[in-house]
Amino acid sequence: MAADWLGSLVSINCGPTLGVYQGEVSSVDQSSQTISLRQPFHNGVKCPVPEVTFSAIDIKELKILDIKYGNSRTSSSSSTKVSSAPVAVPKGDPRSVDKLNSPLHCSKSSGDRHLDVPGQPKAFRRRHNSWSSSSRGANQVTPKKNGVKNGQMKHRDDECFGDGIEDGLDTDFDFEGNLALFDKAAVFSEIDISERRNGARSRGTPQEQTPSRYRHDENILEAKPIVYRQITVPQPGAKEYCTDSGLVVPSISYELHKRLLSVAERHGLSLERRLEMTGVCASQMALTLLGGPNRFTPKNLHQRPTVALLCGPHIQGAQGISCGRHLANHEVEVILFLPNFVKMLDSVTSELTLFNKTGGKQVSSIKDLPDTPVDLIINCLDCHENTFLMDQLWYRAAADWANQNRAPVLSLDPPTSGQSQAVEAKWSLSLCLPLALGEGAGRVYLCDIGIPRQVFQEVGIKYHSPFGCKFVIPLHSA
Repeated sequence: MAADWLGSLVSINCGPTLGVYQGEVSSVDQSSQTISLRQPFHNGVKCPVPEVTFSAIDIKELKILDIKYGNSRTSSSSSTKVSSAPVAVPKGDPRSVDKLNSPLHCSKSSGDRHLDVPGQPKAFRRRHNSWSSSSRGANQVTPKKNGVKNGQMKHRDDECFGDGIEDGLDTDFDFEGNLALFDKAAVFSEIDISERRNGARSRGTPQEQTPSRYRHDENILEAKPIVYRQITVPQPGAKEYCTDSGLVVPSISYELHKRLLSVAERHGLSLERRLEMTGVCASQMALTLLGGPNRFTPKNLHQRPTVALLCGPHIQGAQGISCGRHLANHEVEVILFLPNFVKMLDSVTSELTLFNKTGGKQVSSIKDLPDTPVDLIINCLDCHENTFLMDQLWYRAAADWANQNRAPVLSLDPPTSGQSQAVEAKWSLSLCLPLALGEGAGRVYLCDIGIPRQVFQEVGIKYHSPFGCKFVIPLHSA
């Protein structure tokens, strides 16, 4: 009985430690329970010894490789000798036939073994497993799609391709039979009944109406009616303005404006804070008017904009100097005109000290202003109280220069319409609440200087912020 196994090609799996051996059976000893292989291969590599003997206790699995029909079996079959030793490729080993220099190559796939037989074309492979013997002939050849490429063979993973996935491919899918199982009319009828129960209009009725459509910025939920007059003042001014969203912003008198700032200063909003907030808002608006991000890029450093800043020795002048400091910090060439006075306000002196640290240019004579048009003129010459400044020579000279220069003018915190303005502006920027400005003020803008709501209430103003997400908003005449 043992002699029947001699000459057979076997594969012996000795577990993960010892690995897999393949070779030709040279002897089988039933008394000592041993088997010997000659010309053995260990994990696909030829062993240096001509023969290896295994004990039964070391063998985990033994397979007989029958090469007569190109099949691999786990049961006994007629042994076949080959002229060259078999090459064993363990599970997951990426070695190819050319690398091992052997005409016989075994790889495990779909729970069985594939075997390339010498003399067989490489574009085909014989395949055998437990279910294919009944549907295919013994000599039937199955073409390999991607089996050989550049002399190498791709190995399939048993864990991924181990199941018989082709069992159900012999029968065609019955599309008509499965489609008949779906009763479309009955399903849509159930949907219509469900919609009627929920109060929805059924489909296909003459009374069908298209539901309301909403934009991406509209709320489909019911909300309270919008109140556009959210700011009320005890003494309305001569004008009313409205924002882009339709909110009404009334104008106030200068007396109420002055009282509002006084109460805010008493609660901690000092003059220095107001100057800083005004300077920031005015500089942001000026940077936008100068071109914004399209102008202020690293590629345009050679074309820095020029701004002429006309200031007087008062609070409005200090606000302008604060604006010029922020503009100079943003790479704008600022030319500050400020007349020489023996004594100036402390706020003007402190702002001027900071401005001189920016590298901006300060002049005290109109002759030192540029003759060519600049990009923007910021007018801070006017004052709410000291109207006698209009009779000063420096004031009239600065106003004439601004009117003769063809640059657009931005007026910062201009006075009310009752006071004449020597410089005609294209834009005007008011603080917290606007005054009733004249026609020469141009387009009116409003900036938020950070006055709390309770401060407005203390002076009798019902206030809700109209600024939204911005600090500077445009106003339109109502």
